Amino acid sequence: MKEFRLKFRLEGSAMSCALKELDVLLVEDDTKLLASLHKAFEGIFNNVYNAQNGLEGVKKFKKFSPNLVITDILMPIEDGLAMIRQIKQIFPHAPIVVLSGFSREEQLKGVMEIGVERYYFKPVDIAAFVLEISALMKSKLDSVRVVNMGAGYVFDGLRRILLKDGEQIVLTKKELSFVSLLASRVGELVLYEEIKRYVWTEGAVSDTALRTFVKRIRDKVGGEIIKNVPSLGYKIELEPA
Repeated sequence: MKEFRLKFRLEGSAMSCALKELDVLLVEDDTKLLASLHKAFEGIFNNVYNAQNGLEGVKKFKKFSPNLVITDILMPIEDGLAMIRQIKQIFPHAPIVVLSGFSREEQLKGVMEIGVERYYFKPVDIAAFVLEISALMKSKLDSVRVVNMGAGYVFDGLRRILLKDGEQIVLTKKELSFVSLLASRVGELVLYEEIKRYVWTEGAVSDTALRTFVKRIRDKVGGEIIKNVPSLGYKIELEPA
């Protein structure tokens, strides 16, 4: 028994260290439940962000690029389903967990078809829920989606960091948002207007400012990684095997 407890503590410590690199976004209109979830997760994840409806959730997802989203479905202004669809358009592989009282069979089917990781019914035992979410994210870390972009560059899709020969390249939030967007859709053309909407959530930006911005990123990562399609947009193409 003593050996088992020691092993559990060591594994739990390793898990906690790994999860401390990740951020989570909580989207819930029940302020009391939101506060309870925030308190439960703030000692486990690096940052815990709160939103109280789907519209606010999308804005905070774009701003902070969290590694995990936990959301309700029935919320005012914009519901969780609409928010999930928008997030999946931005990052198709974004881990999303639903915590809701939404229980009709046809509605549940619609939620699962969008591509959520798990669905939990309210009410939940907070302590047990936190343990399950921690284990889920640990398993994600163990099988993280890494995009090899060639020339020694890789993008860690869960942690959302760019590495060059194993060393992290320091990017600003906007630069990381841009690289994350392209890396989530490798081989696909991402149009100028879509990039502007995603990276500059606070307002409009000119084509000249966008070109200057991308030039700065190319100076950091190399021009061969990010391809420009004149008058249309940018894309990342995988290096041929």
